[in-house]
Amino acid sequence: MPIRLKLFFKRVILPLIGSFIFLSLAYWLYKIAPSKEISIVLAILVLIIYLFLFEVLPVDLTAITIMVILGLISWQFAFFGMSSELLNINHLFDGFASNAVMSIIAVMIIGASLDKTGMMTSVANIITKIGGSTEKRISPIISFAVAIISSFMQNVGAAALFLPVTSRIANRTEIPLSRLLMPMGFCAICGGTVTMVGSSPLILLNDLIITSNKSLPADQQIEPFSLFSVTPIGLAIVAAAIAYFLIVGKFVLPSTTGKRVSSRGTLDYIRKIYGVNFSLNEVAVPAESPLVGMNIQQAEKEFAIRIIALHDGTRMHIAPGALSRKTEILPNNMLAIMASDYALNKFVEVNELDLRPAMQTFAEALTPTRSGMSEIVLPPSSDLIGKTPRELSLRSTYGLTLLVIYRDGENLTDISDEPFHSGDTMIAHSPWDVLQALEDDRDFVILTDDYPRREDSRPKKLIHALVFFALALFLVIFTDLRLSVALLTGAVGMILSGVISIDEAYDAVSWKTVFLLASLIPLGMAVENSGTADWIADRTLNLIGDVPDTVLLAVIAILSTFFTLVMSNVGATVLLVPLAINIAMKVGANPAVFAITVALATSNSFIIPTHQVNALIMGPGGYKVADYLKAGGIMTVLFLVVMLFMVNLIF
Repeated sequence: MPIRLKLFFKRVILPLIGSFIFLSLAYWLYKIAPSKEISIVLAILVLIIYLFLFEVLPVDLTAITIMVILGLISWQFAFFGMSSELLNINHLFDGFASNAVMSIIAVMIIGASLDKTGMMTSVANIITKIGGSTEKRISPIISFAVAIISSFMQNVGAAALFLPVTSRIANRTEIPLSRLLMPMGFCAICGGTVTMVGSSPLILLNDLIITSNKSLPADQQIEPFSLFSVTPIGLAIVAAAIAYFLIVGKFVLPSTTGKRVSSRGTLDYIRKIYGVNFSLNEVAVPAESPLVGMNIQQAEKEFAIRIIALHDGTRMHIAPGALSRKTEILPNNMLAIMASDYALNKFVEVNELDLRPAMQTFAEALTPTRSGMSEIVLPPSSDLIGKTPRELSLRSTYGLTLLVIYRDGENLTDISDEPFHSGDTMIAHSPWDVLQALEDDRDFVILTDDYPRREDSRPKKLIHALVFFALALFLVIFTDLRLSVALLTGAVGMILSGVISIDEAYDAVSWKTVFLLASLIPLGMAVENSGTADWIADRTLNLIGDVPDTVLLAVIAILSTFFTLVMSNVGATVLLVPLAINIAMKVGANPAVFAITVALATSNSFIIPTHQVNALIMGPGGYKVADYLKAGGIMTVLFLVVMLFMVNLIF
């Protein structure tokens, strides 16, 4: 099927079919709901699932939209035939000041602070030293290390930190990167279940429990969970994941021998891995050349070359800032060209250019010690996603001359109007100082590591970082101080001690995650306050019938796993925790066990690359959806079995 037809089917036909199905479902639920309040909440739930599933809007915008809709409906509740508002409109924005949201902000700042000290480079060195050069030794060490780090920071943040570390280790040991990244990514997800601050659902859980307690009798109130309440369960899941890849990794991981890393440097590595056979050359533009009068964009599009720099006889024009796609090529200009041999020869011949045998004008500016090719991944949180290189003006804004976008195992070269996707790998040319600056930009994950750089890490601040990290943990574990205050104590300490600046702290926070979480909290309140959770619980129990509590718990876990595949794990948690608590109350089971099962099961997202970590490693690992189905399918079942066994054993 042609690419345009595939896109039309995905972006137009599927959403239209989905609209019809979800509208029918919403109408049916509206008819059978026992009250106006429940019918309206059900309609909102159907709407948000549809928006999440078909990605009609970005997930954070979807959450904000739903919050605003809840506020408007609560404001005019009488107009909608309701006897009371869905939630107190004066508390609509309480989620932004909630314990969960402030805790997540603090965790992100603490994680970025630890990275600023250069600790991750030290971790890579230690792993290589201990693990040697064999996959069976290195992979478990990487996986366990990222799982432990992921237990104290957001798992996509831990995976983003370990992505260049893992790439560096693969480069040193010549182990295919595809054999290391998926175990690392899966264990980053599993690591989020080791502590109550390891993932957004677990951080959010205690807030949802407090909300549910408002509608429960005094003798049935649920006690909030402590930091290490889930640690035995999480460690068992991590151990199972590591053992899984050790035992069957050779059967479920892709055998991409072409991904073996060359030890001859970044340029040879990129050529071998991505087939990007570009070289850097210098050409002179005679006055009579047909190229005269064209701008850079026109020349690049027509001849499949990239112009890295231009010298007009007076000064050098080089990105960022001094070179843009609209820069005009004039007589006697000197151009630095990145192109394949075929494209270069055609470009020179057609435009009657003078090809220099070696770099002369640009010899100093574009020496390998000052610039070169790099490998850059777009994480799921990147603001570049959905925008095109032309819109972003990558060259003039970021200093990146984009050569190729690697996506789904293919190189895209006609890319100026190609929207970026999550997990895209960019092959670009840039000055090394530009690349180093981008390492601090959360929109990019820089895989290329072996380039000359200025030392900007803060190893002298490592002790400060560890002291404040330990202080935060002490306050969380040994005091009854509110979780958010305890974690912010550590985060603020790192800022005040100079481990991280206040601007860097702001940049470290994924504001999309913050708005997603804060905006969905009112939805959870509406589901609980309207009686929707209680009604769905009744219907579920009637449908399932009289079954043992363990079976019912398994049903809740499977339902949570399904929901987290089609929507955000935060959204699934907000919807299902009130439902699980109500089901537990009706059958006389422990509601805390059902609630923790939901929060753990919403991390069970391995089958398709919808989870942020899976999307992040897909491009660099060269994975296909089929790879996730094969390796993730077994991992999903293993996660459920181990989690349910440990939950029943511990609680």
